[in-house]
Amino acid sequence: MAQARPQTWILTGSPENFAATRAHGFTVIGMKERRRRMAETMAPGDRIVFYLTKVGAFGGSVRIASDLYEDRTPIWPGKPGAPDPYPWRFATEPEVVLADDALVPAEEVKDDLEHVAKWPPEHWKLAFQGQLRTVSDADADVLLERLRAAAGAPA
Repeated sequence: MAQARPQTWILTGSPENFAATRAHGFTVIGMKERRRRMAETMAPGDRIVFYLTKVGAFGGSVRIASDLYEDRTPIWPGKPGAPDPYPWRFATEPEVVLADDALVPAEEVKDDLEHVAKWPPEHWKLAFQGQLRTVSDADADVLLERLRAAAGAPA
């Protein structure tokens, strides 16, 4: 049964992982080993919005362009000599990608996101812990609007 509207996922990762994804042209994304079941619910057309830890900002979005596949070829930083920690992968197509100096601070958008309202205001950062979560269509619209504005693109 087809989805009525593609889902939007927030993928939390380090700036180093974002840089590695950028180095690959935002054409591939991987999920952690323990996120396989969640990755199996993702589908072509779904959007992934990148939330960067350490800097607390959104860096861009991509669309999933393939079915899930397994690949353990190292792409993202991990422990030296260890297999890639993100083996559950999708081909992706960049939608809006921001330069490192144009990221959208989460602090500036948090009050407009339904997802963040689930936490006490003083603990809003908890909304972005863990690697992966879906957000509502309303939140997806807010995030994409802010990303496009930061990129200087029309909303």
